[in-house]
Amino acid sequence: MSRAFTNPHLLSEETVKNVLRIADEIGYVPNHTARALSTGRYANIAIIVPDIANPFFPPMIKAAQEDADNSGFCVFLGNSNEDPAREDQLLARFLGQVEGFILVSSRLGEQRIRHYVERCPLVLINRDIKGLPRVLIDSGPGVSEAVHHLAELGHKSIAYLSGPKRSWSNTQRLAAVKKAGRELDLKVSVISTTTPSYQAAREVSARLINTGATAVISFDDLTAQGVIAGLSDHGLVVPRDISVVGCDDVLDAATHPSLTSVSSRSAESGRTALSILLDFLRKGNTGDIRFSLDTRLVSRETTARPRLP
Repeated sequence: MSRAFTNPHLLSEETVKNVLRIADEIGYVPNHTARALSTGRYANIAIIVPDIANPFFPPMIKAAQEDADNSGFCVFLGNSNEDPAREDQLLARFLGQVEGFILVSSRLGEQRIRHYVERCPLVLINRDIKGLPRVLIDSGPGVSEAVHHLAELGHKSIAYLSGPKRSWSNTQRLAAVKKAGRELDLKVSVISTTTPSYQAAREVSARLINTGATAVISFDDLTAQGVIAGLSDHGLVVPRDISVVGCDDVLDAATHPSLTSVSSRSAESGRTALSILLDFLRKGNTGDIRFSLDTRLVSRETTARPRLP
């Protein structure tokens, strides 16, 4: 019976269904503690993210957790709060309790990440380190499409509201904005924030206005919403006065006005990373896996032609 819970892939689908049906009828519940004592395996994995409150991460976590549950694994969740030291502490605390890690948008240095890879299987999401299994959401094409979209609307001066300095995604998005800006002969201003939060983005809106930009591409949807609120604080209306583009497209059309954003494929990245990790646990070293998910612009109501002077 235990194989149906721990390694269902080794059995036929019909056999697994029959075992689970019988287990449900007799009220059988797997004893993971007893199994760990006898096998040394806990059937636990850990997912560590930099900010659980950011709407980008919950779809990813949910997708990975559902697939882990279907494979008999329990998921531990850690929130580093954008702090590399906290991230390091979480990895150290989970080590010995889990069979593997999914490390999302890690702010740790490469050497420290490799330190943990030597001790426990680990898959990265949105952190590109050669030789390690990683899933990357390639936002470059989507961000470049966003810049071209703004140029086609007639914008000549745009701004990029930057994310965390240690963020691989931020580095990629900033490079895409600058490259497309050069190709289209646009003025590009870069505005940094203390943290990639709604409030921090709201507080830098005056700096955005002072650049003279008629459009802004924000690091993510959360900061884009902060920008919209900050512009409103100064009496400006989106998109009448300034166009706004987000990244990750996790708010869909639920905002008013509905947010133009670069798609993220957050849930798919969670499922893919979990699949790679489980394959690693079952078969051993899977090699230098670099799985890339592309992105596109989703145009909605927060972008429009700039106002005439």
